[in-house]
Amino acid sequence: MKKIPLWLKVVLLIGLVYLVFLRPIPYYIERPGAALDLNPVIEVGGEKSDESGKYMMTTVEILQATPFSYFFQFLPYNDVVTEAELFGDIDDYEAYNRLQKYYMDSSIHSAIVAAFDAADKPYELTYNGVYVMSVADNSNFKSSLQMGDTITSVDDLLFENTEEFMDYIKSQEIGKNITVHYERDGVESVSEGQLVELEETGEPGIGISLVDQSTVVTDPEVTIDAGQIGGPSAGLMYSLQIYSMITDNNLRDGQTIAGTGTISDDGTVGPIGGIDKKVVAADEEGATVFFAPNDELTDEQKEDFPDYKTNYEIAVEAAKDIDTDMEIVPVKTFNDAIEYLESLSPVAETSSQSQGDFLFVA
Repeated sequence: MKKIPLWLKVVLLIGLVYLVFLRPIPYYIERPGAALDLNPVIEVGGEKSDESGKYMMTTVEILQATPFSYFFQFLPYNDVVTEAELFGDIDDYEAYNRLQKYYMDSSIHSAIVAAFDAADKPYELTYNGVYVMSVADNSNFKSSLQMGDTITSVDDLLFENTEEFMDYIKSQEIGKNITVHYERDGVESVSEGQLVELEETGEPGIGISLVDQSTVVTDPEVTIDAGQIGGPSAGLMYSLQIYSMITDNNLRDGQTIAGTGTISDDGTVGPIGGIDKKVVAADEEGATVFFAPNDELTDEQKEDFPDYKTNYEIAVEAAKDIDTDMEIVPVKTFNDAIEYLESLSPVAETSSQSQGDFLFVA
């Protein structure tokens, strides 16, 4: 038998290593990420918090699988998802990242509003335009607009809100040529195209799904450096950090407090994905309290989804499974979290009394 040359053995070995350990496959691993201290992340009036204790946002790490890492799914709190499950209708990773950045930016906006409302402090909202969430295949702007663009004007007209924008578009004729000014990554551009008939309503439209794009202006100024982290789930914890800083009310009182949940402008806390993995991440960083959205279903919804578990229920199960002493606290609103922390901290309660009863504003 002819002996295989050494160089060929090396090439075959390198190829095998690549195929097994490095070659990406269309699956992703979701596993516990990090629990990140928010003290270095958030500044109020150009200053970071130096109070004792810390609030932590929690994350889920997502890795593209290889044939080797595909078997991570058999490890505790490691799950495999398909590209379709992860991306949904989004057709590429870049668009997915843009969407996650939008969610993060939106959560920062709402966190600031919720915190300033709870502290009874003033702020201003500035309408910037329409944020493009998606572009329909039949849109005449398909080749120019993309997810993440902000439409600032149409036919050189500025609008006070999205309702005015939509009313103007609806008042035009199908096939009318319009000029759209939009911004992408800080660069302004112009595009022209004809309005199409919207399948959903039969009315004229650009052929996009959209949401408001606005800026909140505060005094003192609040800045949040989210880095490369995306998604909306840090909203609740951002709000707590901001609130503590603008009221000089150290509700955490030396504790390490973690949690998760979206936040709305009105302070409503919403559910997120991967909360079991976030419980694990918080426990590994020594958190003593973990806030979990308590997204209860209506009686009608319970009939339709009998096996549904709330974020809080999943978090409690994970805490029991890893045998942590961390307290899992259910919250539906921002004020729920504030009131819980007040109940733990005599110092915070005394401080809040001197500032009036604004803590209980809904």
